[in-house]
Amino acid sequence: MATAFSSDGEAALRRELRPAGAAAPRGDLDGFYEMGRAAAFVRDGGFRKVALQFPDELLADAVEVAARMEAATGAEMYVLGDTTYGSCCVDEVAAEHAGAEAVLHYGPACLSPCRKLPVLHIFGQQPLDVGRCTEAFRELYPERQSRVVVLSDVVYAHAMGELEQQLCPEYPNIIFSRLVCGDPPGPAVPGEERKFGRQFLVEAAGGLQDYAMFYVGAEGLALTSFMLTWNRCPFSSFNPVTGCGRRETLNVNRALMRRLYLVERARDAGVVGILVGTLGVAGYLTVLQHLRELLCRAGKRSYTLAVGKPNPAKLANFLEVDIFVLVACAQNSLLDSSDFYRPVVTPYELELACNPAREWTGNYLTDFRDLLPGACAHVELPPAVPAAEAVPDVSLITGKMRATHLCDPPTSQLPPSSTLACRDQTRALAEISPAASFLESRSWRGLEQQLGQTPVSKAVQGRRGIAIAYEDEGCEQP
Repeated sequence: MATAFSSDGEAALRRELRPAGAAAPRGDLDGFYEMGRAAAFVRDGGFRKVALQFPDELLADAVEVAARMEAATGAEMYVLGDTTYGSCCVDEVAAEHAGAEAVLHYGPACLSPCRKLPVLHIFGQQPLDVGRCTEAFRELYPERQSRVVVLSDVVYAHAMGELEQQLCPEYPNIIFSRLVCGDPPGPAVPGEERKFGRQFLVEAAGGLQDYAMFYVGAEGLALTSFMLTWNRCPFSSFNPVTGCGRRETLNVNRALMRRLYLVERARDAGVVGILVGTLGVAGYLTVLQHLRELLCRAGKRSYTLAVGKPNPAKLANFLEVDIFVLVACAQNSLLDSSDFYRPVVTPYELELACNPAREWTGNYLTDFRDLLPGACAHVELPPAVPAAEAVPDVSLITGKMRATHLCDPPTSQLPPSSTLACRDQTRALAEISPAASFLESRSWRGLEQQLGQTPVSKAVQGRRGIAIAYEDEGCEQP
């Protein structure tokens, strides 16, 4: 899970590169990349510069696809290889650097709505054995009156129509979800679910909890997000690569317990780092401001960090930060931080920790847009409570008392006065900045000149050789 944004590079080292002119493993590039639909999108929009965004596994076809698209449309094509954040999100930043007027996004996608540029998603039509998938479904659900919602990975969405024709005559209570790119028009009707770019209508009186979920696709972040969000529904899946169906055995309760433990860590934190994990998902600036206001009202200091693709080495540089909150798309927000020096939580988990009005209801949210004003799960911040009237709270981790009430929003600060002089800059900074206070308490604060404090010594000859065997160490015979 820690490799949602970055990897150790092993896949790149083992990848086989095809020579120029070699046949694509999928055979028909025009069909796999839907050249006709992509060319119509460019021509109908009148775009003259278009960015083509490929994930690593499809990057080998980028040159040939770009050449065919230029020949079919007459527009300039720019290939985006190394995305700023996760490859499932549209990289509007890199596209704007190239001056692109639109983006063609290839491969798996989180279907998060974008802010500026028009986007066409081309998932790539991965093969699916519909007959074998139908047999696996019958084995998992032998009762014909079973209530089941069928979800799929986006790369198999092209085959869902054929699967629906096979199963609907036998299962009258089956529901197939539809892909929705961007925000669906109009408000949701009662019983309608709109999450993760999927849309379906539940007609049962008991709601979605009376249904089971059947997922077509391999195990990954998408399936994990589905299972945590719809945690009251039993899940089964069919892996098209192996051709096997199974009942998912992920211990959802254990996973939720781990997430709730991180909520307790967030309540204990004094300094929070807000990680910008996307620059293309609509509403990310609004949620950044919302988190800053929330942390300020909760009496916590926050720092906004844009570090690209987060990994343990990068975040370990910020030792004064007690916990990080990742603002990313719905799929990449669930970052397993077990390998990180400090935990990484989602905006929803930070709200559970800092907003006294928000309570745990059993419904887990991974899309930060659900927390914004006007959204389905928005909860207003309660009024401030004086410290003398606040209910005391004890940390379940450290056993110490902590403040959980909200403070009044800060008033506008007065302009700095030039009549006061600061005699001790270090002490003054320590009083207003937790980061400076943390730096003052460290035994090593970086390289220091220490002019006049170190004795002058002559240069001496150092060791010679390599680290495995210096010349003065000798060689030991076994």
